[in-house]
Amino acid sequence: MRQRFEYKFVRIGEGWISARREARENYQRIVEEHARDGWRLVQIFAPGIGGYGAAKFFEAIFEREKSM
Repeated sequence: MRQRFEYKFVRIGEGWISARREARENYQRIVEEHARDGWRLVQIFAPGIGGYGAAKFFEAIFEREKSM
């Protein structure tokens, strides 16, 4: 039987200063909230580059098994 997963993408912060501040202050809370709903953190990455080489935002990728 094949497992099927669903994915959720959560953007953390906007702008290079607020992205770092929000990520530092809220990432643990965001991961814990999603874990309570059955989501598993797969990765956090910074797809956009802003001024001074800093991330414009961070994106957390969560997955969970689909209920059938």
